[in-house]
Amino acid sequence: MAEQQTGGERFDVARFIDDQPINRRHVATLAIVSLVLFLDGFDMYFLGKILPAIAEGLGGTSQDMAPVVNYQQIGMAIGAFIMPPLADRIGRKPVLGLCLLVFGSLTLLAAWSTTFQMLAVLRGVAGIFFSAMLPVGLALLSEATPRHRRALFMSIALVCFSGGNLGSGIMVNQFLDELGWEGFFIVGGVVPLAALLLLLIIPESLSFRVNRNARDPRIARELQRRDPTLELTPGAQFYMGDQEEVSKYGPLAMFGKRYRVQTILLFSLCFFSLGNIAVMANYLATFMYELAGLSLEDFAFYMIIGYFGGASGTLVMGWLMDRMNPYWLITGYFLIDAAAIYSLGHIPPQAAVAFITALVVWNFAQVGGQTGINNLATLSYPPEMRSSGIGWAGGFGRLGGIAFPALGGIALAMALPLETILGLISIPALIIAALVFALGVVNGGVIGGRQIAKAGTA
Repeated sequence: MAEQQTGGERFDVARFIDDQPINRRHVATLAIVSLVLFLDGFDMYFLGKILPAIAEGLGGTSQDMAPVVNYQQIGMAIGAFIMPPLADRIGRKPVLGLCLLVFGSLTLLAAWSTTFQMLAVLRGVAGIFFSAMLPVGLALLSEATPRHRRALFMSIALVCFSGGNLGSGIMVNQFLDELGWEGFFIVGGVVPLAALLLLLIIPESLSFRVNRNARDPRIARELQRRDPTLELTPGAQFYMGDQEEVSKYGPLAMFGKRYRVQTILLFSLCFFSLGNIAVMANYLATFMYELAGLSLEDFAFYMIIGYFGGASGTLVMGWLMDRMNPYWLITGYFLIDAAAIYSLGHIPPQAAVAFITALVVWNFAQVGGQTGINNLATLSYPPEMRSSGIGWAGGFGRLGGIAFPALGGIALAMALPLETILGLISIPALIIAALVFALGVVNGGVIGGRQIAKAGTA
């Protein structure tokens, strides 16, 4: 890397990061961010799996848990809008540490809840912090990884986030009787607090440091730690070569002339995508149970198989995004997603092989497609608004996560046929495909103003 001597003038930090071969620093950052996202996924999803047990433990019914669920969703929406901009202002690591500390402490405290209202308040406030882990963690990981492996590394981390959901399901299946509902809050609180120490291993984002203060002496020290052969002239001026001048408006610049159309399209497709994910997550089991005669136990088993389809879709998405036009790739994923959702309404669950195949394909396309959207939202904005870009897109998507499940309830109340319901749910997937295609046209097939690295690019 010594060829990037600057002669006391300018040093391109973005080029330095992109030219580095994958090394143990990159792998350590990937491992720690992946673990943090696994804990985030575990904490975000275990509540729904043990909801009846919590209600019984607090002396009520499942209906009494409605405020807990609602407060958590509201907290998550608030956190998605306010925490990522904080990470763009004070740093990725401090905000990740704050999130681990607060949501870990509140989750641990929730194990001693005595009323539904107490639990609702604790989960609502905790939601503010654990909803920020995904956008801030992805921002840190993306800025630490060379461009030619960036999408793949982010996808691996997202598989671990989904793995938290799977892990909570396995834990419920195996240990609910032994641990009780309180044990899940204890585990969900203690482990994040212990993980705080791991953040000391990885450095703060160089992209963030350059954008905050290009004269920060820690930049030169970190560059030379990463490449001891690098010679830097005193007074070198650091800059990020993959972006224009840092906007003084911070995250609000995403609504300015340069990013406005991109932002509108990203926020819109997140609304439809996370809305579709929410309605399927909340109602597919009920649709199949009430309208197709599939038992809840069999459906749960099928969904465990389906998880591996989602994990595969995520990894394939990350690998291909580093090698081909990402917009056409994501468009194809959602066309497959629409076809798979439609087919689930026409294949009887009793035809187990065909039904499970459709379920795996749906998970492959939906989870992999959402991974592509998350990667787009992270990489389409410069560092000064990167956490905010994915955080606010996700926050807008959570509005869809509120609206779409309500429509699922209406469809059940109207006693619509299964074929009609899933046919209607497949339509948003087609809308997403059209929006991603339009975004690709607007951006000329590039992300963040840079061409995608081709296979074999170093």
